[in-house]
Amino acid sequence: MSSNSIGKAFALTCFGESHGKCIGAVIDGCPAGLLLSEKDIQSELGKRKPGVSKITSARQEEDKAEILSGVFNGFTTGAPICIIVQNRDVDSRPYELIKNKPRPGHADYAAHLRYGGFNDYRGGGRFSGRVTVAYTVAGAIAKKLLKKINIEVLAHTVQVGRIRLSKKVTYEDIRENVYENSVRCADPETANAMETEILKVMREGDSLGGIVECIALGVPAGLGNPIFDSLDADLAKMLFNIPAVKGVEFGAGFHAASLKGSEDNDLFAMEKGRVVILTNNSGGILGGLSIGMPIVARIAFKPTPSIAKKQRTVDLVQKRETEIMLSGRHDPCIVPRAVPIVESCVATVLVDHSIRMGIIPQTLK
Repeated sequence: MSSNSIGKAFALTCFGESHGKCIGAVIDGCPAGLLLSEKDIQSELGKRKPGVSKITSARQEEDKAEILSGVFNGFTTGAPICIIVQNRDVDSRPYELIKNKPRPGHADYAAHLRYGGFNDYRGGGRFSGRVTVAYTVAGAIAKKLLKKINIEVLAHTVQVGRIRLSKKVTYEDIRENVYENSVRCADPETANAMETEILKVMREGDSLGGIVECIALGVPAGLGNPIFDSLDADLAKMLFNIPAVKGVEFGAGFHAASLKGSEDNDLFAMEKGRVVILTNNSGGILGGLSIGMPIVARIAFKPTPSIAKKQRTVDLVQKRETEIMLSGRHDPCIVPRAVPIVESCVATVLVDHSIRMGIIPQTLK
C-alpha cells in the first residue's frame, strides 16, 4: 500500500492537490448495504469548508461531493467508493510570485528537495490542509457505520493560543454547542474569548495554534491489534496525517509523567455484578486495546504558518537570503476547522478496527 493510503479493512486512498482540479477519496472495504448519499457526505464537508466565518480563510469553496462509484440504488455495493470534490475558487497568482522562496513553517523546502522541484507548489499542493477534504469524506461514511454499532465520536476546541477551556463541559454541551459557534468550543463564554483572541492576532498579521479534544463513546473493549497495529498507535498515525498537528496524547497524556503510579492507575471495582473502571487516565486504551471506557485524545495544532508579517527566507534560484511577505487567503487559526477533521480521522480508524474484529459485518442488514 502506498503512502497515500491508510487502513487495512477500511482503507482510504486520497488524491489531489490544493489548487488542482479536485480532491478525491477512494474508500475500499466499506460493507455492502449502507444507505449512502451525497447529502450524507455534504453534511460533514459543510463543517470544515472555508469562507463560513470571519475567522476562516476567505476562499469560497462549495465543496460539493460527487460519488463516482461504489453506490447503487442508494446503497453501498461493497466495491470501492470513489468521491471527488472540485476545487473551484482557486487563485494561484500569489504562489507564482514566491515559488522559489520557501515559506517559513511550510513544507515547501522539504518538498522541493524530495521531488526535485517538480512538486505542485500552488497553495502548498499535496501538503496543504485542503487534502483533509478526503479525510472528511471517509469520516462521513465511517460515522454512518459507527452509528449502527452505537459508537459516537465528538470533538471540540479546548484551547486557542493562551485561551483555555477551564469549565467542565458535558457530552451534551459538546453535542449542542460546538457547531453553534465559529471556534467549535462547547462553552459559549469561552468561545467568545477565543474568537476575540483570534481576531486580535489576525489584525496583527499573525496566527494562533491550539488544542482539539476528541472523545469516542460506546467503543467496546478489545479493539486493537498489538503490537504494531495497536489502537492508540493507529489513531495517532491518522491524526498526525492532519497538516499542522504537532502532538497527540491520550488520557492523562504528558501529565502522567508527573504522577505517581498510585495516582495514574485506573482502579477496578464491581457495580451491579459487572466490572467498572473508576477513572480514565488511560484515555480508554491500555496495551494498545480499548478497555470499554471513552477514548479520549487531545491533538495539538501549531499556529498557521502563513502570516502577513515579513519573514526571512532564501531564494533557491539566486542562492541568497531574502525576505518574504505572504498574501493570499489563510486561516488565522486552523483549530476550528480541524474539529470535524479530527472526528473523521478517529471515526475512520475505529471503523477499520471494528471491521477487522467482525463487529461490523461485510454485509449490512
